[in-house]
Parts: sequence; C-alpha cells; structure tokens
Amino acid sequence: MIKTYIIVAQTVDGKIARNSTHEADWTSRTDKKQFIELTKKSGVMVMGLNTFKTFPSPLKDRLHIVYSNHHDSEKDNIPGVVEYTKDSPSMLIQKLEERGFKEVAICGGTSVYTMFMKSGLVENIYLTIEPRLFGEGIGIFDQTLDVNMKLISVRVVNDENVLLLEYKINI
Repeated sequence: MIKTYIIVAQTVDGKIARNSTHEADWTSRTDKKQFIELTKKSGVMVMGLNTFKTFPSPLKDRLHIVYSNHHDSEKDNIPGVVEYTKDSPSMLIQKLEERGFKEVAICGGTSVYTMFMKSGLVENIYLTIEPRLFGEGIGIFDQTLDVNMKLISVRVVNDENVLLLEYKINI
C-alpha cells in the first residue's frame, strides 16, 4: 500500500500560520530542506487551495494535488503538475497508487491535515518545531482527534534552534 505522511512545521505555541494567506517563509532552512527532500522523494504533494496559493509557482518535479470546491478540474488542471480534486482521501490515495506512486506527502492546511488524519490513512507525521511564537493563528487540526503515536526520531538543529520530530501513527 502507498505510504501516506503529513509534513508540517509549527511554532512552539502550535501554530502553522498566522492566517490563511500567511506564506511559509517563516520556517527555517532546515525545515525547507526536509520539505524538499520528502516531497521530491514522494513525487506527489496533497494540499488545500489556500496552501497551494502560498507557493509562488508549482514546485519542480512534483505533482500537486489541490483540494478545492471552486475549480473546474477539466479547465484548471495541468496534468502531472497541478490537479484539482474533490475526491475522498481513500479514493485519492487509490487513484495515486494506480498511477504508480509509492508515497504521498500531505502538506496542509488544517482542513486537509484533519481530513487525512480522520481517514486513518496517515502513517507518519514529520513535524518541525520552529523557535517562534505567533500567539494567535491556525493550528494543525480543526476537529477533535484521538490518535496515539510513537516517537521514531528526534533531531535538534542547534544553529537554527529547530527540533525535527518523526512520529509513527499507531494504527
């Protein structure tokens, strides 16, 4: 089965952004490097429309699957680059597996993270904790969840004061 994982960076106070248009330019070089490595390895990134809009342009060598209720997939799709969907997580994963993908990176935002966690398809979470505080802002999930995880790895990047965590979801 296809490996599905979440990639997320958050502040120490648990925020992934100040608001829905906040770009991810606040994260460290370490976080950006890990994001690039994981998404290039998977070859496919799944995200919501607001998250996609924070990218200046589609990232090279990756398929961007964008959840949106506002796009006509026939008109707006750029096959193999940007494809819009309304599929359930399980249907999307099935279609990606049929296309030969072995891994899928779930890249945000809150509603997409929540939808995939509730689907039971997520196997791992790659979490970067950045040395920032936003006070107010958007959290990772927007609904109640009860998920047990096992800590797989911890890496401290002292020169950037960043903590990289990998968790395995206990399915």
